[in-house]
Amino acid sequence: MQFFDGGRLPFDRNWFATRVAEVKATLPESPRERNERLSDELETACTAFGLYHGEIDWLSFSTKLYRDGHLVGFVGCNQQSWYARPRQYGVNRVASSAKDMIALLGVRAAVAA
Repeated sequence: MQFFDGGRLPFDRNWFATRVAEVKATLPESPRERNERLSDELETACTAFGLYHGEIDWLSFSTKLYRDGHLVGFVGCNQQSWYARPRQYGVNRVASSAKDMIALLGVRAAVAA
């Protein structure tokens, strides 16, 4: 670091990295980190139920779930919880996890989880 009056202060990389890690730990989850976490959770739940999903709408984090080429239902995650509905226009059912949300659609596990 260079001062306005010409002096210099040595840069301590370890000190700086430690401070960055401390501040980063206090920051809320970024939208990208949230989507990655939700995507991983959804993939794990889909595997347990023998399902796959269509293209994810990353802005609202929602998608359609399929089994053997047949639509099972619509799923997503908002700020509060996971939600699911068996048809495009219907009442949302909410759950605390992707696995619980898929179970609300009436899907039975295909693989022991």
